[in-house]
Amino acid sequence: MSSYSIKSLEQYFKVYRKSIRKPKKFWAKIAENNFTWYRKWDKVLEFDMEKAEFIWFKNAKLNITKNCIDRHLANRGDENAIIFEPNDPDEPARYYTYSQLYAEVSKMANVLREQGVQKGDRVCIYLPMVPELAFSVLACARIGAIHSVVFAGFSSNALATRINDCTCKLIITADGGYRGTKTIDLKRIVDEALVKSPSIERVLVVKRTGQEIDMKEGRDRWLQPLLDEAPATSMAEVMDAEDPLFILYTSGSTGKPKGMLHTTAGYMVYTAYTFKNVFNYMPGDIYWCTADIGWITGHSYTIYGPLLNGATTVIFEGIPSYPTHSRFWEVIQKHRVNQFYTAPTAIRSLAKEKIEYVRDYRLDSLKVIGSVGEPINEEAWHWYNDHVGNKRCPLVDTWWQTETGGIVISAIPFVTPTKPTYASLPLPGIKPVLMDELRNEIEGNQQIGNLCIEYPWPGIARTIWGDHQRFIDTYFKTFPGKYFSGDGALRDEVGYYRITGRVDDVIIVSGHNLGTAPIEDVINEHQTVAESAVVGYPHDIKGNALYGFVVLKETGLWRDRQNLAKEINQLISDQIGAIAKLDKIQFVTGLPKTRSGKIMRRILRKIAEGEQSDFGDITTLVNPEIVEEISRERV
Repeated sequence: MSSYSIKSLEQYFKVYRKSIRKPKKFWAKIAENNFTWYRKWDKVLEFDMEKAEFIWFKNAKLNITKNCIDRHLANRGDENAIIFEPNDPDEPARYYTYSQLYAEVSKMANVLREQGVQKGDRVCIYLPMVPELAFSVLACARIGAIHSVVFAGFSSNALATRINDCTCKLIITADGGYRGTKTIDLKRIVDEALVKSPSIERVLVVKRTGQEIDMKEGRDRWLQPLLDEAPATSMAEVMDAEDPLFILYTSGSTGKPKGMLHTTAGYMVYTAYTFKNVFNYMPGDIYWCTADIGWITGHSYTIYGPLLNGATTVIFEGIPSYPTHSRFWEVIQKHRVNQFYTAPTAIRSLAKEKIEYVRDYRLDSLKVIGSVGEPINEEAWHWYNDHVGNKRCPLVDTWWQTETGGIVISAIPFVTPTKPTYASLPLPGIKPVLMDELRNEIEGNQQIGNLCIEYPWPGIARTIWGDHQRFIDTYFKTFPGKYFSGDGALRDEVGYYRITGRVDDVIIVSGHNLGTAPIEDVINEHQTVAESAVVGYPHDIKGNALYGFVVLKETGLWRDRQNLAKEINQLISDQIGAIAKLDKIQFVTGLPKTRSGKIMRRILRKIAEGEQSDFGDITTLVNPEIVEEISRERV
């Protein structure tokens, strides 16, 4: 990738102009010069924005794992591909060279084939952050199976929903997982999910914690004995450029989670190119992204982006606060990490601890620090820049989404001047536009509007699994001819972008996108609840926290509010996962509604944020008196 790394601001503008004027030529050159293909493409791009149809590198043939692993073996076979840092710092780190990674992925690929997995089959992966998670992802890609990784913090109900939506054939899990002081019973959660998931034929189990688990005869197998017998070489399946690579579920503002589908060639080219430029990766560097592979950040910038560039990537099983709040800094010192990519939530939680937790460690190996998951607030930006980057490492505040596949707006280290809280400028090939509510483009700088992207880029998701109409309606209908991100943005006087947050009912909590509708559906299942509304409010650590307004069927039930609140949160935890629990629950006699029955969420947001009086025009409400009542009894 060295031939396509941007080295100066002047070069950035030159490359950017080329990428916008002649995008097909731009991406063709990158694809041709930096990857191994079985067959070149007939056409770089065909698309129809109205139908949300995109074909990149038409009829090209490739396998992404040949580009992640095989092509590095001759020159980098003995260099580390993966460093595994366990939850317990007393457990030794594990190192896998590119040659060892090839052997591990080949063995896993052969096991999957032996278990009946074929090209196009869906494989669910529900694992903690252990090396087998990376091996499983890459093995699926090697044989042409479509991987669907589910974050190992989701409940059995959420897991079952995702398995059933794409009818997975096989699931890879573990007996349990470690997270700080906790041990998570992953196999038990899988067993509960599979009662409702008839499509699963096989369960492969990684031994991690050694705890007692149930193994169902004929369905469940321990993974290690199968790997021990499998050959350490494998043929990579020939894939079409547009063959599906993975499905990853993201919360929608309404209804069930959306299974975002990414395909092979475009995703490969885009993640590799963005990784190289955004992190200024150089041969020999050690790169660490703290994101779980269950999220898109872990897919693109823990596995695919780094390995496509022949990088050394760290996989971290633990959490930033265990065994002490210095764990991140200890790992950076131990492995001499050069690029560090984490979430504002982690930074905020560490910033409130004693400064000695950071000061006691050598962080001089760091060259670039990055932020991902949500816009970083100014206070956290300065703490991160001053104490971790020591005011000498560029801080790249990256904006992108599951749907975009890779980073779309970000500073480029040592090239783009950084500005606190601003994601800065679009990467080459990305043409952002701001739109007003009347669907007009907002020209000029110092403007605010709905953030859209005007032209397709290789990493764009291709559809929502099984529901292309929902894909069109969600991303391409609001502003015809453009991809709508669902985010608002501000463009400053020099054209830098600052993301102002979601404009729909999706709330970013600790970097996780949580749709309010699915949470409300769960709350409303409680036998005492008539209806509910969930909104976000600012939180010092999480960025946003969830505030629930709950109307009960009978006011007599109000006496036991504390237990009711616990039951509601338990229900949410069981059906969605602990990440979606409400920080505050307020029991109310009614919700502010318009005459058409629509809940006025902007009023509830203001109340949750502590606003006492400025609720704007409430004359359109059918019950304006409820506003004062709710405000007066705010939790």
